[in-house]
Amino acid sequence: MKQRFKKHVALILIGLMLLSLIGCSKPASTETTTTTETAVTEAPAASISDAATTADSTPADASEEGSDAQTVYPVTVTDQTGREVTIEKEPESIVSGYYISTSLLLALGLKDKVTGIEAKAGKRPIYKLAAPEFLELPNVGTAKEFDLETCASLSPELVILPMKLKDAAQSLSELDIPVLLVNPESEDQLEQMIELVSTATNTKENADALLSYIDEKKEMLEKDLSGVDAKSVYLAGNSSLLSTAGPAMYQSGLIELAGGKNAASEITDTYWAEISYEQLLAWDPSYIILASDAEYTPEDVLNDENLKECTAVKNGNVYAIPGDIEALDSPVPGGILASIWLAGILHPDQVSADMYTEEKAAFYETFYGIK
Repeated sequence: MKQRFKKHVALILIGLMLLSLIGCSKPASTETTTTTETAVTEAPAASISDAATTADSTPADASEEGSDAQTVYPVTVTDQTGREVTIEKEPESIVSGYYISTSLLLALGLKDKVTGIEAKAGKRPIYKLAAPEFLELPNVGTAKEFDLETCASLSPELVILPMKLKDAAQSLSELDIPVLLVNPESEDQLEQMIELVSTATNTKENADALLSYIDEKKEMLEKDLSGVDAKSVYLAGNSSLLSTAGPAMYQSGLIELAGGKNAASEITDTYWAEISYEQLLAWDPSYIILASDAEYTPEDVLNDENLKECTAVKNGNVYAIPGDIEALDSPVPGGILASIWLAGILHPDQVSADMYTEEKAAFYETFYGIK
């Protein structure tokens, strides 16, 4: 009897094992989810780690097929100074000590997560138009006088600073506050910054829309201006007519995209360079363009006795880049609009002045909610 009982027990156990094996297997038609990696940007200044983002590759309805990868945390990114920065979770509080990155945060739809910004916010019309609450936020100073104590007291989960503030970044990092240093001093570096910040903040979809817009307008200008004679353009800085941007600066690319040629192309300075009237007259540009925040006007230049023999002055070709929303000669997301505007000045037969007006309205409504 005991022997028969043991056989029954053994048979029951074998049956249970078979049932468990069948239950663990999945039919071939069950949906699966695969993980894809976001492509690593080739530029070392803003590379993204291989494991930064994932995307659901399971077929879905048409509206989901184009969805972008989401950032998976913790994520490690390399900022534009080559520093590796690990962000443990999606940032819910962000401090930006640089108006360029603050504008980008607005464009990426992150205004509700910004808890501190750079000084002098009241002087930037875009904040009043797109995020008036920014005017009440704590300010963390400027690149020249950064307020480390205030920044740290806000306990941000991410801080974005200009490259100049490397020491401040080091101090904040020692407090376990992740800091991204950015340096958008060319068209490529601007796009790298957008990719970098969007990966860190899980806003890749918004960044892709922004980058697609920029690329589309670049291609439009390149097509419309193909074969035109490049006009000589002198770009004057904010503080002085005799301050200008050389070929290493973002502003030089702005001129070239508009079908112009930087009159200061021989300058080797990597920042704004100071020149003399004699040098400006020797270059004899066909156009003089003032920076958006210039402390002087086109009329001041036209009435400058030192420039009465300059071709641009003689022909009345002195203009200021628009700055009614933000300084478009800066490497902000909307900087492409400055090239559209300038193309309308240099080559009105190819690019109409109305194009800038229409594109400006559409861009700031789409990405900043400004109507």
